Amino acid sequence: AVPAARPAPDRQPRAWSEPGPEPGAATAPAGARRIALSGPHREMARRMARSRREIPEATVWVDVDASGLLDLRAALTSADPDRPVSLLALVARFCVLGLRRFPALNSRFDAERGELLEPPGVHLGFAAQTPRGLVVPVVRDAHELTTRELAAELTGLTERARAGGLPPDRLSGGTFTVNNYGVFGVDGAAAVINHPESAIVGIGRIVKRPWVVGDDLAVRPVTELTLAFDHRVCDGAVAAGFLRFVADCVERPELLIGDM
Repeated sequence: AVPAARPAPDRQPRAWSEPGPEPGAATAPAGARRIALSGPHREMARRMARSRREIPEATVWVDVDASGLLDLRAALTSADPDRPVSLLALVARFCVLGLRRFPALNSRFDAERGELLEPPGVHLGFAAQTPRGLVVPVVRDAHELTTRELAAELTGLTERARAGGLPPDRLSGGTFTVNNYGVFGVDGAAAVINHPESAIVGIGRIVKRPWVVGDDLAVRPVTELTLAFDHRVCDGAVAAGFLRFVADCVERPELLIGDM
């Protein structure tokens, strides 16, 4: 016997102009409201998602005695109060000098050709929180600036970013990023690399902790430095060498003289 044909379901064909749900689109639960992201927030979300998809990321970290760092900032600021130098500016200066020794961390990985693209200088990005979300302004040719010039650039770009006055070309093109998340009261963070860069350094809050000095126990201002890096551009020895250089500069800033 031939089975009876089933009646066709009563469906209306969807018009071509009607978009279906996007892949990965979240289904809104009952009573939920949708909140539109600002342009900077949307762009940052896109970059962070791409970074996690494409970059085999690894992280190293170290605790350091920040006494030397704090003393250096106080000395520079007291010497010229009209041109103060922030902690972020000093860490940025240490990183720029470290990248001269470990240039792989300032490069980009070309996945198609299996090569590193190493720029001639450092375009330094830094994380800045604004009313419109997190952005990463870029200091062009940071390797050519003095410490005070670098500090002034960081301050000026932060103010313009918070006022919404930065053009798109100052929010892209970075080769390395620094992030002072310590201002939010946290010790450390597993930072996400700002794609297509290869590394990001972060500094946590500076707090007094027990610290061994020689054979004695003392109370010192201590901070944690972290480095997240693209494991395709270098191995752990290179990453550790770079972070150790930055840490040594934090603890003993006089070491900078040999590289300046």
